Amino acid sequence: MVSRLCNVGRIGRLLGMPVPREIFQAAIDQDGLVATLGPEFDSLGTRYSGKVRDNFSRDGRRTIIVSDRVSAFDVVLGTIPYKGQVLNGLASYWFAQTKQLVENHVLEVPDAQAMHTVECTPIPVEIVVRGFLTGVSSTSIWTAYERGERTFCGHQLPDGMRKHQRLARNIVTPSTKAKKGDHDHNVSRDELIADGVVTAELFAELEQKALQVFAFGQQLAASRGLLLVDTKYEFGRRPDGEVVLIDEIHTPDSSRYWFADTYEQAMSKGHDPRSLDKEFLRRWLVSQGFRGDGNPPTLPDELRVEAAMRYVETFERVTGQAFAPDTEAAIPRLRRRLGVAG
Repeated sequence: MVSRLCNVGRIGRLLGMPVPREIFQAAIDQDGLVATLGPEFDSLGTRYSGKVRDNFSRDGRRTIIVSDRVSAFDVVLGTIPYKGQVLNGLASYWFAQTKQLVENHVLEVPDAQAMHTVECTPIPVEIVVRGFLTGVSSTSIWTAYERGERTFCGHQLPDGMRKHQRLARNIVTPSTKAKKGDHDHNVSRDELIADGVVTAELFAELEQKALQVFAFGQQLAASRGLLLVDTKYEFGRRPDGEVVLIDEIHTPDSSRYWFADTYEQAMSKGHDPRSLDKEFLRRWLVSQGFRGDGNPPTLPDELRVEAAMRYVETFERVTGQAFAPDTEAAIPRLRRRLGVAG
């Protein structure tokens, strides 16, 4: 059961009252962000660090600490103020909302940036669900379509479609889960089965669960004036054998959101839809000539603050709750709440 988040050090706010930019800038200036975790956290268990999350496994339980690292094009770029708190809060919200549809790995939420979960055996494929023809990365469906491909992950696409157009139906386009620093690769259902990654029966189960949760997410997002455009899910097996959702769900890192009220107008003018995710960060990187290869450009502070504000806006628009950042120094706070000796 997801516990209530601790409120010590939190700034009280009303929904609709923006978090002052000074709060985000202070976190940057005071080096109060979680970029890396010291060796003392290894007391939580065997460590595995992904691009954003640090995982610690011991005795059938996994502790996930969501850092403030930000990545794009599968490359870690730096940190965003309070990003970890937003992602953990949103994941907790969505896991609770979708639990009646698909079980998940959550046990409790002991801190704004941490989650205790059941240790699951990950299924080594990312289940990407897409509802629109969009994207800017090398693995996006629009990039493939623009270069003339009309089959994407086994799905046939008609000629004459436009960028950002809604697909005839939501589709599952799997990708292999790359190691940290590598790029994911698009694959089809048939390729996964032929390579022995999953069985046909397991893929059918993953597809059914992913489409069900995505449809629910689209419905809830629509009630908040948003379009849930695409997302990626990760699944694992609990010790009892049940396939459950793991990692994160419907966060700005794993999903694309657009504002519903301006979508048609943007399409009619040939503009990019107004987004509420980190797509603007990807577009900035592309404008700097970076698409995942070579050294990434340094993120200026004003961009990091803008990104933080967008993350917070996503949290508030999706949940209908005010985001109250916990401004207590992150590392000492995490040590105390997770029982890690300093």
